[in-house]
Amino acid sequence: MNRKYLFLGSLTGSVVILDQVTKYLIHHKFRLGESIPMIQNFFHLTYVRNTGAAFGLLADANPAFRVPFFVIVPIVALAAIAYIFKKIPADDIKLSCALSLVVGGAVGNLIDRVYFGFVIDFLDFFIGVNHFPAFNVADSAICVGVGLLMLDLLVQQQPVSTTTSPSDGTNDTASKSVKDTHVSSSL
Repeated sequence: MNRKYLFLGSLTGSVVILDQVTKYLIHHKFRLGESIPMIQNFFHLTYVRNTGAAFGLLADANPAFRVPFFVIVPIVALAAIAYIFKKIPADDIKLSCALSLVVGGAVGNLIDRVYFGFVIDFLDFFIGVNHFPAFNVADSAICVGVGLLMLDLLVQQQPVSTTTSPSDGTNDTASKSVKDTHVSSSL
């Protein structure tokens, strides 16, 4: 089996298992809305049911729209990621890791949406009077994965320097990025 796919399966599976185990514990050990301070006024474990997207977006949308939307969109996104994953080189660990984290997070939240009709969130942070929306392991994996994808794109955006040839005054490309732009070239 290709190492790239073994890596995808291992990291994706680890994210899904960690996500589902932590949500199971919160769902069975906490009452809805219960909050236990881990670090007073900074970090609490709080049982929240999120019917919306990240940070509760679209939570108040009509369920006839919201429920199918939050099942269909992740499935389409997973299909697109699978297509992209097939195109990346086997030795591109950063991109493989990024996509594996996004897939693991998407699958973890999709399991909740299909099984419960909502996503269980429980990581609850405060800074002073500012309270951030609760999230979960799957959300964290998605954010880290997207961050790695953005970093990969920024690293690949190396400037192309040009020099003027003294003999004819035309521009000549002196250097180009050696690394292919994996995501954009595969779309």
